[in-house]
Amino acid sequence: MKSSKRYDKIAFVASASAEAQSALEQLTAMYGNHSIDDADVVVALGGDGLMLQTLHAHMRGGKPIYGMHRGTVGFLMNEYSTHDLRERLAAARESLINPLLMRATDIHGAVHLHHAINEVALFRQTYQVAKLRILIDEHERMPELMADGILVATPAGSTAYNLSAQGPILPINAALLALTPISAFRPRRWRGALLPNSAFVVIEVIEDEKRPVAAVADHDEVRDVRRVEVLSDKTIAMRMLFDPGHSLEERILREQFGY
Repeated sequence: MKSSKRYDKIAFVASASAEAQSALEQLTAMYGNHSIDDADVVVALGGDGLMLQTLHAHMRGGKPIYGMHRGTVGFLMNEYSTHDLRERLAAARESLINPLLMRATDIHGAVHLHHAINEVALFRQTYQVAKLRILIDEHERMPELMADGILVATPAGSTAYNLSAQGPILPINAALLALTPISAFRPRRWRGALLPNSAFVVIEVIEDEKRPVAAVADHDEVRDVRRVEVLSDKTIAMRMLFDPGHSLEERILREQFGY
């Protein structure tokens, strides 16, 4: 979706790195730096970690977010340049991102709610393999998975940890989620599943005290979980801006062809 709005009031946020702080100082001198409440757009200076932090911090604000790469990994970022920033913002294309909502219940019965933009992942906490039961839309699909863990990834997160775990790359506009095992031991040849993004995913931990499992929604961790519920939160749509020809759709397509 092409942006047709001119963004005059810019709010800059930056990571703590010297490179990002130098960019913040330079861009603030050129374009000013409005408060986020007053701004038309948020420009994040750093890497993918900062972009995820910015998206989480302003998840419900409705402000478009445009990243420029001043960090390590920059898959979610545009190229850095100080020139014609307002013109670049006006010409940018918009991608809408729905986060995942994780509802994790621990062994003490406490319930923890967290959102994830990339993935919700479950990991074994000790040397013993995790035993997991998988239900989709309240139907048992796998009575027992023995693995180091499992993750549910969004299209935006499909090129992150999901890809490292041999999961599929999803086009950004695909109405899909990737369910990907992490080092599956039994069934040994199970490689995961593609689910509609309307799916209600439930993962139950078998022998939760003997084989403890942690659940992580992006960077929010819950230890000793017993049951984890995951669904796409359609009440939240985050707006990310990308330069023409460098959209998130294009980047994900390039990843599928190895460049």
